[in-house]
Amino acid sequence: MTILSIAVNNPLIDGRQSERALLVRRGVQVLLSEMRQAVLPELSLSSGRRADLVSLSEKGELWIIEIKSSIEDFRVDRKWPDYRAHCDRLFFATHGEVPLDIFPEDCGLLLSDGYGAHIVRDAPEHRLAPATRKAMMLNFSRTAAQRLMMAEWAASRQGIES
Repeated sequence: MTILSIAVNNPLIDGRQSERALLVRRGVQVLLSEMRQAVLPELSLSSGRRADLVSLSEKGELWIIEIKSSIEDFRVDRKWPDYRAHCDRLFFATHGEVPLDIFPEDCGLLLSDGYGAHIVRDAPEHRLAPATRKAMMLNFSRTAAQRLMMAEWAASRQGIES
């Protein structure tokens, strides 16, 4: 299911995320942007899962960042191991009120304050197979282009010149 709708004022917000999760997301997006990575939130994967953030580096490396806004959020969600099949590196991202020791050591860890983030622990690399990389790149680029078009349509409906 797409996160975009041509019927709402902002097609990039779908209302599924808590305020705290959006704050974490914003800080991580700032960090990744500073690292010159392209970032897409809420990317649907071929497995049927939806990644909170997927980033693409200048070298073509794909990262998935799973946002956890509370201890309970982490404990009830056991789908995250499936994300490894879709990225070169897997990270968790959270904020300062969540204890960092709950996150698995074999994943990267980002700490966000909403204005930026930093890497607490780098993620081990597990390179994607070429066919999977191609499928992810196509998914990433097609989704980004579609969202750009939807944002342009939403802006034109609101009388904003592009």
